[in-house]
Amino acid sequence: MIYTSLKKIDPDLLRAATDLGANHFQMFIKIKVPLSLPGIVSGCMMVFMPAVSTFVISNLLGGGKYMLVGNLIEQQFLTLNNWNFGSAISMVLMTIIFLVLGVARLITGKELDTGGQLL
Repeated sequence: MIYTSLKKIDPDLLRAATDLGANHFQMFIKIKVPLSLPGIVSGCMMVFMPAVSTFVISNLLGGGKYMLVGNLIEQQFLTLNNWNFGSAISMVLMTIIFLVLGVARLITGKELDTGGQLL
């Protein structure tokens, strides 16, 4: 996602910034980061969502050595029959996901609606 966003940046913008006296750091901060922000946010979301929700893959690959949030929820429902605590953890996890999505929406503005296309 980040690579695609960076490829969509018009090289004329970078040349114009150089002509106006911007150095590489200023071009990065003032042009590349704002224009690639939707790709950065969507890339982070693509990493965050499976990290908080998958539990089968961690059991298959890691042999159940590491406890993830998904593993804890599965354990509460299936093994310990503690439905109240499992539901509470699930609601906290959903709240965190909604908060992260809301922050991503605030950061990117309306670019998220257009599929990350800023230009």
